[in-house]
Amino acid sequence: MSIKTNTYKDLFHLHLESHRDRPVLFHLTEADWEAARKRHRMLAKKLRVTVGSDNQIIHEALKTADFMITNAVPPRERFRDIAPRLKWIQTTAAGIDALMPLDWLPKDVTLTNNTGAHGPKAEESCLMGLLMLQSRLPEILRNQQNHVWDCICTTPIAGKTVVVVGFGDLGQGAGRAAKKLGMQVIAVTRSGTPHRLADRVVKASRIDGVLPKADFVIVTTPLTADTRNLMSRSRINLLKKGAGFINIGRAPIVDYDALREKLDSGHLGGALLDVFYREPLPKDSPWWTTRNTVVMPHISCDDPRYIARLLDTWFENFERFLAGKKLRNIVDRRLGY
Repeated sequence: MSIKTNTYKDLFHLHLESHRDRPVLFHLTEADWEAARKRHRMLAKKLRVTVGSDNQIIHEALKTADFMITNAVPPRERFRDIAPRLKWIQTTAAGIDALMPLDWLPKDVTLTNNTGAHGPKAEESCLMGLLMLQSRLPEILRNQQNHVWDCICTTPIAGKTVVVVGFGDLGQGAGRAAKKLGMQVIAVTRSGTPHRLADRVVKASRIDGVLPKADFVIVTTPLTADTRNLMSRSRINLLKKGAGFINIGRAPIVDYDALREKLDSGHLGGALLDVFYREPLPKDSPWWTTRNTVVMPHISCDDPRYIARLLDTWFENFERFLAGKKLRNIVDRRLGY
């Protein structure tokens, strides 16, 4: 795709970059930009925009770009030489694990993520997942496929306990869902700071003390050096018989081999998994047939209006930039989110 030119030297240059190996939902297109421009006409007049894909024009575009919105990893090698004017990168995702470590990113370049975009859908997905697992719907659907009439009865979900690992945007969505169902919420966070949506909050270092209490575990935390394999085999072994497991965070947070063994043995009641080590999930993956497991293709937190909302958020931040105010959703380089 060729670069659009503009003769006005006083405009800020924004570059939109997509990689086609990412789901279509996250592609930044000229049509997306044109629709956003119409919604933010006055601010858009201060910008000239280039739109590229698969790094076809990225090196040329970054020579003059002040800002970039991207759904992929920018060129890392000699990044400052490639992008001498760049001030701000916006990612389309909330998680930035693909960008880590950030040693390639100059200290004077601000990195913002899309935190806050996923909460409403996360809440709905967790509400659905909790009710599915409580009613043992995966087992009922398997019986339907096998033409088995088995009257599976379950108690109401109110009063059950859910342990939510991570309590940011996704975790709070999970917390809201659980509270609507009358559940007790234990949140596991880095700091252990109390939160109004949780009946109890504990530090991640104390997670072993609360996992045995869980009727359900929902993993929502970002993937960082501290959270990788947080739900290890030894911790999965702490879960009570019949517990349900939901992961809408990242796969490497969980020992999936240990989780699958507990599911296939019948120790765990069921699982809803939205994230996997390899995506798309290979056709020969054992997860397709793991007992009482719902496989979701990484869609639990996403809305078809995703890019439109992202661009609206970006314009709000651009207005803050022009006013000399601190941007929202700045990534803490030390924490990785």
